[in-house]
This record gives sequence, structure tokens and C-alpha cells, in this order.
Amino acid sequence: MNELSISADDLRRLPKVLLHEHLDGGLSHRTLLALLRSRGIEPPAPDEAGLAAWFEARAHAGSLVEYLKGFELTVAAMAEPAAMQAVAYEAAKSARDDGCVLAEFRMAPLLLESDHVSAEAAIEALLAGLIRSPMPCGLILCAMRHEPPERSERVARLAIRYRNEGVVGFDLAGPEAGFPPSGHAKALALVRDQGVSITLHAGEADVADRVLEAAQLGARRIGHGVRLADWLGSPDGQTRLAQVREKDVHLELCPSSNVHTGAVPSLPEHPIGRLWHAGLSLSYHTDNRLMSCTTMSQEAALLLRHQGLAAADLLAMGRQAAARSFLPEADRQQALAQFDAWDAGAA
Repeated sequence: MNELSISADDLRRLPKVLLHEHLDGGLSHRTLLALLRSRGIEPPAPDEAGLAAWFEARAHAGSLVEYLKGFELTVAAMAEPAAMQAVAYEAAKSARDDGCVLAEFRMAPLLLESDHVSAEAAIEALLAGLIRSPMPCGLILCAMRHEPPERSERVARLAIRYRNEGVVGFDLAGPEAGFPPSGHAKALALVRDQGVSITLHAGEADVADRVLEAAQLGARRIGHGVRLADWLGSPDGQTRLAQVREKDVHLELCPSSNVHTGAVPSLPEHPIGRLWHAGLSLSYHTDNRLMSCTTMSQEAALLLRHQGLAAADLLAMGRQAAARSFLPEADRQQALAQFDAWDAGAA
């Protein structure tokens, strides 16, 4: 079959695993408008079409710092526990409707904290939304790497507290350049020592060496890691890539987002295909459905169109993502069984 002839419906039915999506970047236009109006906040556009155009324009700013500014709007909209629960449930439902068989979502709980909402209440609201989904879901708590270490240590303790209630991991997010993961070594030691799984944003807006640094600090997965492409094609780089393979980390690549934040120049120039063929463990994700105006199915279509990958590659990436999920073994096996069922039906 010509891979470019695969229909949108076929791509939606294709089993997928979502490991990297920020809840405050994944609201629908309709939900965001409703939440903003309920809080008396003037939206930047009067209707869904206008709001979609507003985010489409911001998606092409070409800067991670500019891209992140859109979160000011969504975090303000999510300021109440009921809104947080609704956003989490909608994210899980949307992922399932898009063919996902397992999903992990992430959020920085301290961003949702206010005079009347504690971080604990925010986490419990998000978990209450995710647990309503029949699809296996988990929540990763993010600390913001540009904030003081005391803040990341607090998030680490929250991840430990809720690790048996649906929180499955710990992450460092936010502006990367100038804020290496080693600056939060104590928080990482706290979660590592308590068996909380770690995924860290690394090698997106900073050098490739940050990926190895993150792995040495306990990260089992890496958010993005596109700068590893800088090592392709050089003897020294090949040695370093071999170290990444030896560390057995999995890359959570987000093609559209990587273009929108300026991490890579274009989708045809995205390194996901080259890194895949170099033997690295990786998968594709949305990062922020709202900010990047995308879905998992759309990301799959873009990889087929611009990267020369085949549906078999996408399925193999999905299997790797399922195996590297932080959810319980039973959930991972359930997800892998759905890939087996797909293969059996396609045979």
C-alpha cells in the first residue's frame, strides 16, 4: 500500500500511545472559551474559529519562550478544581477518540495553586478527571526548571505522596537553556530514591549533552531530545549516541511542536526519521494539542508525508512507547495486546 494513501480514518484507528502531552496545552477551543467566560476573562477572539486562528498564529512564532506564553491563558482558565477535572477528562477522551490505547498527561501543579486552591487539590482534581476515562491514564507532575530548587523539591514530594493514586512520574519542564537538570539534583534524588519514574525535558532548546546529563540523573525517558541529531554523522557524535543507547532512554519526540518552538526548522528537516534509523528508542507525541493545533493522528500523517516513514514504523514506535510507559505492567500489556490485535487484523 502507498503510505501516503492511508486515509485519515485509518490513521485515527491506528493504535497509538501518548506519553507527552501537557494538560494546560491540550484544551479544546470550545472548552477554553467556556472556561474563560465563566471566569470573566476576555478571550483573545470571540469564537472558536477566531481562537483557532489566534493559536495558529502563535504556533509559528518559532520561539520556545514565545510559544510558552500561550499557557498564561490556559492556566488562568483552569483556575478552579472543577475546570481542572473537566480539562483532564476531556484530554483523556480526546486521546481515546483519536485511537490512543494508553496515555500519560503532565501538568505543573504549582502553576494551578492559588489563595483558594492548593497544589494537592489541583492534583486530586486532575486525577479525578483522568480516572473517569476507560483508557489507562496516568499523570506526570512537572516542576519548572527556571524556578528555585525548593519548588522542584516540593513537586517531588507531591509526586511521592500521590504515586499510588495515579501519579506515575516526575518531570522538569519550562525554558531549558540556562537551567540544566543538575540544578534540581535534590528533587531528582528524592523521586529516584522513592521509585518514582523520571522523564525530563532535555536536548530541546539546549545542547545534546543535556540528554546524557538527564539520563545520569535518573531519567528513563527524555522529552524531545532533538539536539541529539547534532551528533549524527561525526565519529565523536557516534560514540555519544552509543552512550545514549547504552543508557536505554526513550525519546518522546513532538514533531510539530519542535518546529513551532524553533527547535528544528521544518517537518522535513526534523531528525525523528534519522534518529529512528540510528537505532534510538523513540516515539511521536503531540506535546500541546491546542498550542500546536494538532492531534496524534495528524502527527502520524505528517511523519508519513515528510519523513518517509511507513505505518509499520509508526506501529513499532507505538509499541516502544507502550513498553516504556510509566503505568503499571498490566496497563502496558493491555496496550501491547491492542497492537497485536491490529497486526492480526491487518494480516
